[in-house]
Amino acid sequence: MKLALHWQIAIGMLVGAIIGVSLNLLAGTRETVVATQQLPGGVSALTISDSPNHIRLAWTRDDGTTDAAVVDGTRQTPGAAATVDELARVNPEAADWLHRLGRSPARIVGEAAQKVGNLFLRLLQMVAVPLIITSLICGVTGLGDAASLGGMFLRTVLYYASTSAIAIAVGLLAVNIFRPGITGSVSPAANGPAASGHSLGDLLFEQVERMIPTNPIAAVAESNFLSIIAFTLAFSIFAVIVGGKTLAAIRSAAEAGFDVMMAMTMAIIALAPLGVLCLMLFVTATQGPAVFSSLFWYLLTVVAALMVHALIVLPLILRFVAGRDPFAYARSMSPALLTAFSSASSNGTLPLTMACVENRAGIDNKVSSFVLPLGATINMDGTALYEAVAVLFIGQLYHGAVLPLDQQLIVAFTALLASVGAAGIPHAGLVMMVVILQAVGLPVEMQGIILAVDRVLDMCRTSVNVWSDSCGCAVVASLEQRAGVIADAQAS
Repeated sequence: MKLALHWQIAIGMLVGAIIGVSLNLLAGTRETVVATQQLPGGVSALTISDSPNHIRLAWTRDDGTTDAAVVDGTRQTPGAAATVDELARVNPEAADWLHRLGRSPARIVGEAAQKVGNLFLRLLQMVAVPLIITSLICGVTGLGDAASLGGMFLRTVLYYASTSAIAIAVGLLAVNIFRPGITGSVSPAANGPAASGHSLGDLLFEQVERMIPTNPIAAVAESNFLSIIAFTLAFSIFAVIVGGKTLAAIRSAAEAGFDVMMAMTMAIIALAPLGVLCLMLFVTATQGPAVFSSLFWYLLTVVAALMVHALIVLPLILRFVAGRDPFAYARSMSPALLTAFSSASSNGTLPLTMACVENRAGIDNKVSSFVLPLGATINMDGTALYEAVAVLFIGQLYHGAVLPLDQQLIVAFTALLASVGAAGIPHAGLVMMVVILQAVGLPVEMQGIILAVDRVLDMCRTSVNVWSDSCGCAVVASLEQRAGVIADAQAS
């Protein structure tokens, strides 16, 4: 008997983690003295020490000068990069030497697995845009009138705003209870992302501008989801207004395209166990245990707050507002949640989320085709919570004390608005965090402190984002049924 998809994905994740941890422990360290014939031009000596949480490159140039580059995920080494990606930005020459001459076996296997896992993500991203366009057109034109769409839009936005605000409140409560920046011991970062130079008002206006594409075809080519959704909604609404044969033709074409895209999506989803295995292998093979111990209280705070929101708040909403069994609903959504965890991309997971919501959870396509694409773009409960906790953690480190209430309220409000503009891709929350740090006058470079563990937390918060979107489908479907707009498929 063939295992259910969610069990296949869970097994793939477990196998990837076991292989990755084993590689990390047994083959995660390599000491290399580069042979003379392999030395880069202008360098007379080069040694490379690669371990999971500490990489050091030391070299001597032909003129006798010496230099070194360090990657230290624990941030105990002043001036060190937190990750290999950061090293590639600040010292691309050293990063190239590491890649070509001194990587450990664990890093080599992990990065090879990442390439395979990224192929799976690319396949999901390949179908995401046409799936969003055809599903949105089907959903809007199937409602029959603009008034029905307006009601669904208001209910959807109300749910998203409410759950994001609750998530931030949970994060504020957790960071004030654990006080990770006061109990933790992390050295400030010397290198970090440059300040964006944008105020919150500028950021919000940029989101409005992105909603109005100057060239819809270019927006599709660049996968600008906000522009795609806005134009597709406008196109569908006016198709409903025009009505008649035009509406029937557009709806028929969209339904045919949607059927093809769903068939393609389901074929790609069959590869999910392999993709998840490779992505988990990469993370566990290249992350060392010391990086987690140095940021233990910060990790504990974020994970505890995310668990409260995902395991208590959202299930309560699901039970008492949508009238659904949270355990059964979570089981239906498990393939999407596990894929979101391993990929850290809510946009990449969107095709699988839509398939699970419709085929496993029984939500009407008229709801899912509208709620999920919108949610993957503007609903980021996990990201909003994470950003609030991370900024207050940095504030505690910087000031040596808990930030005052007015500053925390500024963080909460800014995190709520900034999360709307966060892209559904890995590490997007770090980009938006710059705005929040500037809002409360904290040094932007201190963001580098949390880079080393961001990938793991990104996986956790993305799962919460997708879980919130999925719960939103059930909530909106229930509210629509009560409003008499659509009939619930399970009640018939």
